[in-house]
Amino acid sequence: MAADMRAGLVVDGGSDLKMILSYVNSLPTGNENGLIYALDLGGTNFRVLRVQLGGKDKRVLDTEFEQVSIPQGLMFSTTEELFDFIASGLAKFVRTEGGRFSLPHGSKREIGFTFSFPVKQTSIDSGILIKWTKGFAVSGTAGKDVVACLNEAMERQGLDMRVSALVNDTVATLAGARYWDDDVMVAVILGTGTNACYVERVDAIPKLRSQMSSSGSTIINTEWGAFSNGLPLTEFDKDMDAASINPGEQIFEKTISGMYLGEIVRRVLLKMAEADALFGESVPEKLSTPFLLGTPDLCAMQQDYSSNLEAVESILNNAIGVRSNVNARKVVIEVCDTIVKRGGRLAGAGIVGILLKMEQDSKGLIFGKRTVVAMDGGLYEHYPQYRKYLQDAVDELLGSEISRNVIIEHSKDGSGIGAALLAAANSKYALKI
Repeated sequence: MAADMRAGLVVDGGSDLKMILSYVNSLPTGNENGLIYALDLGGTNFRVLRVQLGGKDKRVLDTEFEQVSIPQGLMFSTTEELFDFIASGLAKFVRTEGGRFSLPHGSKREIGFTFSFPVKQTSIDSGILIKWTKGFAVSGTAGKDVVACLNEAMERQGLDMRVSALVNDTVATLAGARYWDDDVMVAVILGTGTNACYVERVDAIPKLRSQMSSSGSTIINTEWGAFSNGLPLTEFDKDMDAASINPGEQIFEKTISGMYLGEIVRRVLLKMAEADALFGESVPEKLSTPFLLGTPDLCAMQQDYSSNLEAVESILNNAIGVRSNVNARKVVIEVCDTIVKRGGRLAGAGIVGILLKMEQDSKGLIFGKRTVVAMDGGLYEHYPQYRKYLQDAVDELLGSEISRNVIIEHSKDGSGIGAALLAAANSKYALKI
């Protein structure tokens, strides 16, 4: 991991890891003051949020947010139609701004834009969409600056607001956690998908030739889901990858993230049913259906501590239509545990890879002090065994003395407020507010 990170920092395309520059050179300090908005677009909903900041002593005085569903048709519409819909929802939200929220005199409303699609960032407030993912196929956006698309739509709505920071959700999570704790150096999202970012010294980024940061550091978005170097893959991983919509890509993501753990377990159970009659003489027909078993199913089964594993029986019956005896259920639990343990431990090893790279390049400034890794995402939040295996791997790989200084902390929903804080930290009215 550390070697691939270095190769990706030398030149674009230098390794599986994209090591994308975020252009975030000013992290929140706690001094931010005033009213800031955030917009989070990462899937079939978008979220708008406003936050009133009160400086070092008062911090977050107030927040309000609203979630809006994006109609299915708009996911296949034009750039103007999608961004007009978003700007219109934002304008409605701005109109409900109450007395608790006030804009400092002489300043314009500013917004942080969390955009969780592949973007080639060109500055803190601009970025070109590489391609839509997550089921979106909006025409005319690829190759365009998404901030310009939003600014133009806000203008068409008569909304006087400017985007002062464009970030992805992992970078926003780091900023949101850093606001409360200066020791946060890494952020990891483990949900349906996965990603990680960290604070890097600019003199350790050879591909950053000119844009020097006044603070001497910036955030690097690793896009670590694409890592593949030396991963222990089984026949089940290889078959699942070959059948996926992106064979040969996102290999690390396919071994550790919520979208895939259930599918790997299904493939193992199918092989056991065929080779070993795990569920009796006939192989359950539904067991051949890809993605039939979800990671929430694995999690629910692993929380069953009853003597005859009734919850396991009911999930197997509902999900794959099988009747099972207690021995078969015990085997199913063992398979779930094996796949989840591997996923958690690999994610933990990935975190250690990032920390080792930072430690080596800073000549020992990371492990000698408290260092916080901010975690977010449903898989990490809701799956206790996964969380434990991740922590165990970090402790084991770093050793008890160093791991005492590495704090892995859940930072729930940090990305929304993180985008607002980055907008405040990069505000053109920073001196006034």
